[in-house]
Amino acid sequence: MTERSVIVVGGGLVGSLTACYFAKRGWKVDLYEKRQDVRQPEHSHLVERRSINLAISERGFSALRRLDASLEARVRELAIPMHGRMIHALDGKQTSQAYDVFGKHINSVGRNALIKILLDAADSYAQVTLHFRHELVDVDFDSRRATLRNADTGQQLDSHADLVVGADGAYSRVRQRMMTKVMMNYSQTYIEHGYCEFSMAPINGEFAMSPNHLHIWPRGSFMLIALPNPDKTFTCTLFMPWRHFDQIKTSDEAVGFFRANFPDALSLMGEETMCAEYAMNPRGSLVYVKCTPHTYKNRAVILGDAAHAMVPFYGQGMNCGFEDVEKLDEIMISTLQATGVESTETARLTDEQLLSALDEYSATRAADTDAIVDLALDNYVEMRARVVSYSYILRKQLEGVLHRLFPSVVIPLYTMVSFTSIPYTAVIRQWN
Repeated sequence: MTERSVIVVGGGLVGSLTACYFAKRGWKVDLYEKRQDVRQPEHSHLVERRSINLAISERGFSALRRLDASLEARVRELAIPMHGRMIHALDGKQTSQAYDVFGKHINSVGRNALIKILLDAADSYAQVTLHFRHELVDVDFDSRRATLRNADTGQQLDSHADLVVGADGAYSRVRQRMMTKVMMNYSQTYIEHGYCEFSMAPINGEFAMSPNHLHIWPRGSFMLIALPNPDKTFTCTLFMPWRHFDQIKTSDEAVGFFRANFPDALSLMGEETMCAEYAMNPRGSLVYVKCTPHTYKNRAVILGDAAHAMVPFYGQGMNCGFEDVEKLDEIMISTLQATGVESTETARLTDEQLLSALDEYSATRAADTDAIVDLALDNYVEMRARVVSYSYILRKQLEGVLHRLFPSVVIPLYTMVSFTSIPYTAVIRQWN
């Protein structure tokens, strides 16, 4: 049998996990990443400055668990449980809103630590070769050839494989090339809000606030959030309309804005630190992407943000990307075993079987990813405004009572999204 090979473009979280899955299923894997190897100490800052804090929940853990239970365990060791939202009122009063009546929780995890674990996992497979500082220039799917540029030498090289996986982010070059080969419906939308990150240092060696909550300062059209880090700091992120950012031009104006809207947060962050970070840290844009199909023949598939970038307000971007990899693996194995082959080595798929598997993946997955993109956008309104409304609080209390009494019949929306693997489209149907 001829050895099956796959090119994975993008060595981030989803790309690294993809490489692991394909290697485990018997494929020869070449992973190309345009940045340096962030596991090297001199390059770790490239991850540390990446926004926004990661929250991992059941869908993400499920994908890790399917690959290797010990990998899931390693990530859980690094995670900080967040059992609910801590709502900060303007007068400093704090109110906890639990995520689940049965104590289920999401988890804050450091991007730096997680990407290193996944790259190490990929590197542990003999079938995987990692190529850093290699940027995709072009790809000819029909001739199964990708052209890449080595950033260190400037030289171009051709790489050949049976399949190309694009895990290269919201501005995916693999997706761009696919759009020249297939009638792809595609949309990219920027929302009129941006973000800026800040830090909150420990106080006397301990967390400045409760580490087991996602902290929110909801202010109607904008908000500040804070997630805990293993070093007992918090990463704080200010989300608000661009016009508000444009109105704050000096340190005095920044201090005035925080004093008026987030006085308790400002006292913990420190005026000097806040001003320095407001001046130094970049403003990030918020974009969401929808497209279909996610595949081209039996030659290419896009995963993660390349197929469905979303705003970060449901904490599902990484979880959904990991679930992409898991669902693709499930379908490929199911397609193989439907022929009577009792094996999980999807490298044994014929071209026809691979085409069938990719077609099924795209046909089922695109609707689900569109659904979570919409849910994430709507959850921004909930976080910055609805969480303090009496009708919202009353509804959540009623949901909690009914869910406790009838746990399999009445399931809150947040529970279905974050604590189950129910398909996102089914989540919306059941919620409606």
